[in-house]
Amino acid sequence: MNDIILTTLNAKYIHASFGLRYLLANLEELKPRASIIEFEISDRALEVVEEILRHNPKIVGFGIYIWNTVETLKVLKILKRVAPEVIIVLGGPEISYETEEQEIAKFADYIISGDGDLAFYRLCKAIFNNDAPTQKITKADPTDPENLKLPYSLYSDDDVKNRIIYVEASRGCPFTCEFCLSSLEIPVRSFPLDKLLPEFKSLLDRGVEHFKFVDRTFNLNIKTSLEILNFFLENYRPGLFIHFEMVPDRLPNQLREIIAKFPEGSLQFEVGIQSFNTEVSKLISRRQDYNKLGDNIRYLRENTGVHIHADLIVGLPGETVESFALGFDRLISLDPQEIQVGILKRLRGTPIVRHDAEWQMVYSQDPPYEILKNRSIDFKTLQQMRRFARYWDLVANSGNFTTTVKLLWLNEQSPFNEFLLFSEWLYHEIGERHGIALSKLTTYLWNYLIGPKNLPSSIVAESLHHDYDRCGRKDLPDEISKIARSIVKSNLKIVKTTTDNPEINRTPLKRQSRHLGGPALKESTK
Repeated sequence: MNDIILTTLNAKYIHASFGLRYLLANLEELKPRASIIEFEISDRALEVVEEILRHNPKIVGFGIYIWNTVETLKVLKILKRVAPEVIIVLGGPEISYETEEQEIAKFADYIISGDGDLAFYRLCKAIFNNDAPTQKITKADPTDPENLKLPYSLYSDDDVKNRIIYVEASRGCPFTCEFCLSSLEIPVRSFPLDKLLPEFKSLLDRGVEHFKFVDRTFNLNIKTSLEILNFFLENYRPGLFIHFEMVPDRLPNQLREIIAKFPEGSLQFEVGIQSFNTEVSKLISRRQDYNKLGDNIRYLRENTGVHIHADLIVGLPGETVESFALGFDRLISLDPQEIQVGILKRLRGTPIVRHDAEWQMVYSQDPPYEILKNRSIDFKTLQQMRRFARYWDLVANSGNFTTTVKLLWLNEQSPFNEFLLFSEWLYHEIGERHGIALSKLTTYLWNYLIGPKNLPSSIVAESLHHDYDRCGRKDLPDEISKIARSIVKSNLKIVKTTTDNPEINRTPLKRQSRHLGGPALKESTK
């Protein structure tokens, strides 16, 4: 039996809730009376309620996020009907802004807006002392990391073995990008490294291989960045994989030098570019130096083994498809392993709404609140871009076709235009965006390249055979495999990847592992 249940509906089992563990770690004397129960958004609401009530709680705290608010609402409706005496407390980014207009707010007894780490403890203590606040919504101030108890010991052995371990060295962001909730969290607040690094060492000693930093600006404070990188370099072991989100135009020589020392496949940088259109960047209050950005990505690709995941956004005010295409092609030329094509979302509380009237921004009313159309891009075109983004993820980002994807724009000026043609052809062929088996996708890619693209079957077959071989797959469709085996010599020269090279890190993440070994096409045929 637990008086306090901390719970949320995660998108997938692999995502352990970082926020719940912070709440539990900071419950002081109430900690023995509390426990965490995590669910997934695929779980049935009735069964979620049954499991919660099995513990006979007095207070249930729910973490509310953009990905689980619809499913959590179903849970709350049932919970309030069958156990109205249970006190429900909601917190999290989705409920922290535009709170009172949300339907889910009606089913809460209390709501904590902002950092709940300490505010939740104070609320629970007041309730148990029969001194519960009269107001429903508590607006919590940003927490000073110095005052927080760290949650890392609360990752269970099962978490360590099977789930992503989230960590952080700072909170907040110094930038004011209007589409992002972090723009509301100024200033940046750093955790003391003398407390943080021993916690990371403990996780390493327990066998953690994948550290995902949730900081929005890992490389803002260079001194801190160097200390953290030095720590992981000194404690490196094969299989270690560390994810950081970096400011793309800030990579001084001190950082470059230490990053270059890490084995290939051990570091991943999420690089938020969002747009190469300077006027769009001004509109959304985003500051970045595009020349430095390009130089930094080129350096990382040519001199380090960092896996780069770069972000672009479709639908920003002032961005046309044509200007997005120019930015996409510019990013392709910098050769990051992955390009995440995201569709603009109107997150609650973000100041992007100030452009609604002038740019005729129309968003979905349902999570994740994606843009439906605006003054520059109509609904039909945005649907095409959604398909583009999905198919790009399946073909390019997946790492399954690192050689073959480049054939789509072989000898052409615009990779964007060529992939858009392919994505529309693929959609009309199969009429779906999800659930495409790899073998089926391979066959469609083959048919397009030897059909509408009119490339020699020998070149396409060899390329696909190489992609399957570098991923360790033996199930290449028979027609393609037969042609590939019969090739004696081809004009297409393929750089053999060093899949057996011990210098390459065996990352625990399959998609990133498929990108190891670098670019596959050395020269092309005319």
